[in-house]
Amino acid sequence: MSKIISVYGTMLIRSLGNTLLLTLLALVFAMIIGLIFALMNVGKNRFFNLIGTIYVDAVRGVPLIVLAYFIYFGIPQGIKMMGITNFRMTALQAGTIALAMNCGAYMAEIIRAGIESVDKGQMEAARSLGLPYGTSMRLVVLPQAIRTMIPSIINQFIITLKDTSILSVIGFPELTNTGKTISGNTMQVLQTWAVVAVMYLVVITALSKLAKYAERRLKRGKEQ
Repeated sequence: MSKIISVYGTMLIRSLGNTLLLTLLALVFAMIIGLIFALMNVGKNRFFNLIGTIYVDAVRGVPLIVLAYFIYFGIPQGIKMMGITNFRMTALQAGTIALAMNCGAYMAEIIRAGIESVDKGQMEAARSLGLPYGTSMRLVVLPQAIRTMIPSIINQFIITLKDTSILSVIGFPELTNTGKTISGNTMQVLQTWAVVAVMYLVVITALSKLAKYAERRLKRGKEQ
């Protein structure tokens, strides 16, 4: 194991950085996607409700690996069939889109639940003061909802971090893909995957502790 670390340590650290970069990018876009579809689902417009429900159900019903293959291989092929031959999509771009779409569907449910946890009287009071619906949601409801959403968002970050391993199938140089390369080069399968597992464990354990800490702080804030 020490030989793996000494020879391939830099490569593993770089791949861990790629994993964290992909996770952060996906989470940022997933927050935007989740917010849009959550607002569609909590609104009173049935057409928007239907769109939000279809998106969440459709994306959650498709395995991430299928979504990644479709975006990385299917979309470029479809664009080429339309006559655009110079279109290219990198593994990072395809991975970010696939993860953001997948995470966004779950984030939509987290945000929707957070909004619905806020007392309806808050929205009614804001509207009675003459604030438009959008302003009331942005200034009154969402700030309160975010407090209850933080632990779930951190947990979703952890899930998304682990899901990056699936994107090794499209060649993105994240931690699992690098582990495959190293184990193939050295034939030290046990040692290589032990190192990879420990690296995942350290990062995910730190994030789990952060989620528990945030949850405790939120509980104390509510009690006060």
